[in-house]
Amino acid sequence: MPDKEALYDEAVDQYAEENYDAAIALYEQALAIDPKYADALHGLIMCYQAKGDLDRAIELTLRQIEQEPEDILAFTNLSMFYQKKGMIPEAEKAGAEARRLDWKRQLREGKKS
Repeated sequence: MPDKEALYDEAVDQYAEENYDAAIALYEQALAIDPKYADALHGLIMCYQAKGDLDRAIELTLRQIEQEPEDILAFTNLSMFYQKKGMIPEAEKAGAEARRLDWKRQLREGKKS
């Protein structure tokens, strides 16, 4: 049985070839092994976005944020998805949160140096 990284790698290849349904199946297998595998969840989200299923992409992005509330990429993606749907206030709110989290990260990194 393949491990989650092997499934993820194959999913990335399928995504690159625009075989989104195959990539989705592989990402879902990786997530069945490890439901908190953030890279696989991000990949799955991007597949749905590429297929034009923004509602599913948003749903999964909210799940990612629930698992990792300081995931800058998730908030950035959420903003982009909302914007594509014409949900501008929601997009602005998610974008602002991404910026806030990035500033927070920068402050933490600045204190380490």
